[in-house]
Amino acid sequence: MKTLLPRFLAIGVLLLAAITVLAKTNTVERLKAATTDIKDENDRLAVQAALVEFGGNPKLHDFFEHSYGVVIFPTIGKGGLGIGGAHGSGWGFRGGALDGTSKMTQVTIGFQAGGQAFSQIIFFEYEADFNRFATGNFELGAQASAVALTAGANAQASTAGGANAGANAGAKDSSQAKHTYSDGMAIFTMAKGGLMYEASVGGQKFSYRAVTK
Repeated sequence: MKTLLPRFLAIGVLLLAAITVLAKTNTVERLKAATTDIKDENDRLAVQAALVEFGGNPKLHDFFEHSYGVVIFPTIGKGGLGIGGAHGSGWGFRGGALDGTSKMTQVTIGFQAGGQAFSQIIFFEYEADFNRFATGNFELGAQASAVALTAGANAQASTAGGANAGANAGAKDSSQAKHTYSDGMAIFTMAKGGLMYEASVGGQKFSYRAVTK
């Protein structure tokens, strides 16, 4: 009996560790439940709607299941001619719990068609990757790229930008982006209304503020 006790204890510790890991996953349902901590109702509904859109794409399931953290921007507005820009508000989650808020700004030079709006989600592979973003002074390189998705289970995908940041740079279909991160991040965009729009994410600057708990 004495020889079996340490074995049972070891098994118990492993089971507890497994349960703890599962409890901290960023599944869509856990993230939706965590939005109850977003005080403004309009913001809360916008985040939930964006989660449903991204979560409906089976190509992202592994990212939701296995990422350490997620930052989602329900709406990023972009427009202007000559010197254009984009901005949006986002919400960050660690292990399925609301962690903070983010502001994104981007200045672009060159022709910019007016009026585009899109949603953006960033998955972080490890804690150190999320912490780097959460310093509040984070910027994507000029060659950063994102995978552009269309809404729906049979969504097609392509990439925009270069290969220094973002998921699966240079791929023709996001099915190849499974468990693929660049510099600890995987970035996906989706045009509002579900239409294809390849948003350039290079030069995006992010602030971040942890929520008060």
